[in-house]
Amino acid sequence: GQAVSKYADAIFSLGAELSQWVNSQEAAPHGTLNVGIVNSIPKLIAHEVLHTALEVEPPVRMVCKEDSLQVLLGDLAVHQLDLILSDRQIPIGFNVKAFNHALGESAISFYGSDRLAAQFAGGFPQSLDGAPVLLPMTGSALRRCLDSWFDQIGVRPNIVAEFDDSALLKAFGESGAGIFPAPSAIEQQLRHTYHVVRLGSAASIKENYYAISPERVLTQPAILQISRAARDRLARLAGAEQSAE
Repeated sequence: GQAVSKYADAIFSLGAELSQWVNSQEAAPHGTLNVGIVNSIPKLIAHEVLHTALEVEPPVRMVCKEDSLQVLLGDLAVHQLDLILSDRQIPIGFNVKAFNHALGESAISFYGSDRLAAQFAGGFPQSLDGAPVLLPMTGSALRRCLDSWFDQIGVRPNIVAEFDDSALLKAFGESGAGIFPAPSAIEQQLRHTYHVVRLGSAASIKENYYAISPERVLTQPAILQISRAARDRLARLAGAEQSAE
């Protein structure tokens, strides 16, 4: 009897949840677009890519969640997300039905406060040997590329701190705690928001951006708008970046 009572309570509880959800959907004037953002993606890049979704017709309400790619893929698999914005493709062997859609890429440059730039900009990139740097966490796509690049040019920087969150990394960079890597495509925003200057470019390192969705062919209007606008925007930024160099 007690076991049956527990099952009955669970059934009634789920029924109440379902009723509330249906009512909330009926009351909602617009659709909802649930987007997962991999936490290593620069927030300025995420904004550049996603803000056009707010202009789509009919309008949608965008709900953004930030986490690791593995966690977000799990949410996508159970239909809690419509789209993931990532800096790497779905890992090989990861058992989830989802597809990669390339959005664009950006070269990586190093930035720092005026004081650090005056001290280490000359002779870049060899000037990074022993210089204080702030890096993404070990294991991230960008960190692997950076570690390989440091080895190739024979440089061993002084790693002051590692960050899982790209915005926190830049905040420490703004305070002068160290030199940090960031996409060249958002250099103008970095200068304005974090008051840093570019020391030099690691042009051989490219950060790629992907939209990951359950669909092989994108059809949802808001997601189509995001992918098209992102490709155009990132291509323009990459063109401006090459012209500046």
